[in-house]
Amino acid sequence: MKRIFYGGILFFYSTFILSQDYAIVGATVHTMGAQGKVENATVLIKDGRIQLVQSGNVPVAGYSVIHAENKVITPGLIGAKTQLGLVDVGFSAGTNDSNGEQTGFSNTGAAYDVSYAINADSSLFAVSRIAGVTSAATSMSDTHQLFTGQGTIISLSANAPPLIKSKAFISVQVGNAGADTIGGSRAVLWTNLDAIITEAMFAMDKSLTPSDEWHGQMSKADVKAIIPVVQGKTPLLIDARRKSDIQQVIAFKKRNPTINIVLLYATEGWRVADELAANNISVILNPEANLPYEFDQLAATLSNAARLDKSGVNVAIGMETHNIRLTRQHAGNAVANGLPWAKGLAALTINVAKIYGVDDLVGSLDIGKQADLVIWSGDPLEITERAEQVFIKGEKIIMESRQTKLRDRYLNLNTAKPHQFIRP
Repeated sequence: MKRIFYGGILFFYSTFILSQDYAIVGATVHTMGAQGKVENATVLIKDGRIQLVQSGNVPVAGYSVIHAENKVITPGLIGAKTQLGLVDVGFSAGTNDSNGEQTGFSNTGAAYDVSYAINADSSLFAVSRIAGVTSAATSMSDTHQLFTGQGTIISLSANAPPLIKSKAFISVQVGNAGADTIGGSRAVLWTNLDAIITEAMFAMDKSLTPSDEWHGQMSKADVKAIIPVVQGKTPLLIDARRKSDIQQVIAFKKRNPTINIVLLYATEGWRVADELAANNISVILNPEANLPYEFDQLAATLSNAARLDKSGVNVAIGMETHNIRLTRQHAGNAVANGLPWAKGLAALTINVAKIYGVDDLVGSLDIGKQADLVIWSGDPLEITERAEQVFIKGEKIIMESRQTKLRDRYLNLNTAKPHQFIRP
């Protein structure tokens, strides 16, 4: 039996829930690891892990064989920045766990732990996973405070607790939206952020128990949450879009070289790409931005991802929730505008895993890693192709969601009774 804490509750579940080991034969495999691309490959999955990826004939006795000739296999896609499991219908379905309000417990939002709020029964899990998304980074989108809590890396498996890594990152906005929330000015926001980092550094060697005296501006809970950030253990995701904001982030990194900074959006990032690369700042972006519809991003361009990559920036793609399945289309569009194909696939898989420090488990098909993979009908970055079969933790996923059920309901009409009396 395996134990896991999820939402403060101790769960027990069997590590042997997988009843079958699989041999997938004949496909072209993009491992995104040390083996690179393997033609006419056999992939062996045993006990939920990758046992072998090898070209040519491989003994498959004892395995359930899946023929995948003329197909493409990749690691499962990873949603780079989502609110999966926190919200389904934001305006009309009860509590929206992606939004929060200030409490006495936290006066900056840093202490809120989103792992308590994840609903693995969200209909978006199935919609996303049958499109090839097998895991995701999820966090709150708004706390009306400086930080949006501590995000979590989750699996989209249907048969196990979703938690992969809790307290995996903390996010902050420093552009227009962030300034509007924190004092109405970037001058107020950045002063607050610098002060908070200074307090966390001061408190690194303190126990901060309830009986300890504390005179900082942050609550003890907030300080405890930020200490791993200043130590470089927890990534700090900073939403910055215009050039001047990104330059402030770079200056912040130079003042605090131990902090692992990841830029979100970075719409004008191409303008300072060399500086981002020199300061080892990764970027999670939306490569679709192409119009100056906000003053934060007047220099938006579809070539942003390609220019950042050319300068040596680690680029990840996948900033959706309800439509995270479109992330491969976004990567394909980035490839159409200059990003190398292999880098486009990496932006959906191994690059995301590296950003969050889970690349020892997911993101590539290296031997021993969790068997999260997708069998595609063809090129996964072509929207005319599709995920034919998805595996999560070595389990063959049922390729069905609420949307496919609704589709089938109206494709195969039952005229014996009105549609409103037929459950999808």
